[in-house]
Amino acid sequence: MPGSGKGEFAEVARDRGIPVVTMGDVVRQACRDRGLDPAEHHGEVAGALREENGPLAIAERSLPMIRDHLEEHDVVVVDGLRSGDEAERFEEAFGESFLLVSITAPAAVRAERLDLRGRDDTDRESIEERDERELGFGMGEAIDRADLTVENAGRLEAFRERAAAVLDGETDVEGVERR
Repeated sequence: MPGSGKGEFAEVARDRGIPVVTMGDVVRQACRDRGLDPAEHHGEVAGALREENGPLAIAERSLPMIRDHLEEHDVVVVDGLRSGDEAERFEEAFGESFLLVSITAPAAVRAERLDLRGRDDTDRESIEERDERELGFGMGEAIDRADLTVENAGRLEAFRERAAAVLDGETDVEGVERR
C-alpha cells in the first residue's frame, strides 16, 4: 500500500547492486507525456492507463525494462506491482523465479510517511482514499498472493535489515512471513 516501504525496499536492492524497475515511474512518465504534474495526477493517470489499455497496461510497459536488466543480472526488483492480474502476468513471464513480496505497515504510519515524503499531494487525497483507489486496482488480491510478507512498522534500520535478508534469499527472519 502507499507509504508501506516499497521504495525503501527498492533502495536496499540498489545499494546491493540489484537493478530496480519502478512501475510508478511508468505512470509518472505517462503523466508528463500528457502534460500533467505527476504529483497531482498520478492516481488519475494510473487509472486512465488501465482503462485505456487494460488492467495489465503498466505491467506490460514494465516487462521490456525487466527483461533488459535480466540480460546482465540474476535478480531484478520490481517496485509497485498493484494487482493480482499484474502478479499473474509476471508469474506467466518469469515462472517460478518470480517471487512476490508484500511490504506491510499500519495506515497511521503510512500516512505519516506520505506527509513527510512530500512527493504525493496528501492535501488532496487522504490515506483512506489512496488505499481505496489502490484496492480498486486489485492490490488486495496481489497482497493475498504474496510469497513473502515483510513488516515495516518500526525502525527503518530493522526494516532495511529484513529487506537485505530477503534479497539475500533468507526468509527465516523475524518480521518476514513466508506463505
